[in-house]
Amino acid sequence: MKHKETLGYEIKTLDNLFFRNLMSYEIAQKHMDEVTVMHGWILGFLYDNEERDIFQKDIETEFSIARSTVTCIVKLMEKKGYIRRESVEQDARLKKLVLTENGRKIHELHINDVDVLEERCQRNISEEEIKTFWAVAEKLKHNLEEDILSNKKSEHKEEM
Repeated sequence: MKHKETLGYEIKTLDNLFFRNLMSYEIAQKHMDEVTVMHGWILGFLYDNEERDIFQKDIETEFSIARSTVTCIVKLMEKKGYIRRESVEQDARLKKLVLTENGRKIHELHINDVDVLEERCQRNISEEEIKTFWAVAEKLKHNLEEDILSNKKSEHKEEM
């Protein structure tokens, strides 16, 4: 099988195109480069879930990112003033992630651009095709997550 005929290649190519469009002249003019794309997704996740406590583990799960990667991202976002960590009543060791006013403003500044890009991506695609895409994407995620879980179990058995 040629690499260009693999799902991984196609997904990475789409990701690159999505990113390039996001950074296009009209969006970049609004200083989108201030926020990495992942920071933007996390700001949106926190914004959409302000009514509940969000912890680093929730970010790991939501975006399928390793703990060490999320730790680095959270530290940088905190340093840039987009979020802050706050203790929770039930366990002082736990720190919830909270949007700062600056983080909220940055999210609100760019959310319309992301919505426009979503609309552009979906043009010329029927509602049925979009539903099929979501169903296939969900199956792909499930398969990959299942394999990661299986590999972790195998590694754990080998350590014992």
